[in-house]
Amino acid sequence: MKYLLLVLAMVLVGCADPNYVAPMKKPPQVQLSPNGIFDYKQLDGKKMTIAVYGFGDKTGQRKQSNGAALLSSAVTQGAEVWVIQALQNVGNEGWFEVVERVGMDNLIKERQLIRNTRDVYEKDMKSGPTPLKPMLFAGLILEGGIVGYDANTATGGAGARYLGIGTQTEYRVDTVTVVMRLVSVSTGRVLMSVATQKTIASHRSGADIFKFFDMGTKLVESEAGFSVNEPVNYAVRAAIEAGIVELIYEGERKGLWEFKK
Repeated sequence: MKYLLLVLAMVLVGCADPNYVAPMKKPPQVQLSPNGIFDYKQLDGKKMTIAVYGFGDKTGQRKQSNGAALLSSAVTQGAEVWVIQALQNVGNEGWFEVVERVGMDNLIKERQLIRNTRDVYEKDMKSGPTPLKPMLFAGLILEGGIVGYDANTATGGAGARYLGIGTQTEYRVDTVTVVMRLVSVSTGRVLMSVATQKTIASHRSGADIFKFFDMGTKLVESEAGFSVNEPVNYAVRAAIEAGIVELIYEGERKGLWEFKK
């Protein structure tokens, strides 16, 4: 009988759908081609040079902990990596020319090293040391950051118990918010600003047995379960990509650029 109850508990857990998520507002969807490139119409004109100096964490949130306080942040501190990658992937690298600004100090030091080396070893050349090509300057700057991380925006679950045998399921929804704006370098004017959100779903299912046998002198107790948590880093990346998508269509609506017909 004890083994039968244990098998029943395992069956209850196995019947729970691991992909179950509670009904919630749909997050913005980013349509990608099979090779991971933004599948858009080509830009009608030259590539636009754009700079990303940083895309920081402005939430001030820390990871949740039941014990001592944690020093690690709730969201990534290197979100500019996803911003740069998303800009490069638009139109199969046919839209934006992204210039390096995050590691600007290292770039300048390396160029200075090249210049000094050429001055020493090419000083006897008739034409003088080989000059470095000038660095590209950007016409646009993309600013912004992760401005919100709201935990437990929605929670819920269900459970049942009969004769010491029970099963339950729980879910939790967090929300991450990203804001970005496009700035003209020549005028300093903010051309457009967008905000996007992505939900982060977590789900847990389990089953347990709590039963007495032989006139209450023997006790059997068993628990089993699993949980599925959507990665926060993936949610941040999806929200950033959705923001780039919105910037592109908003710029087309405002007449800043046009798609090829």
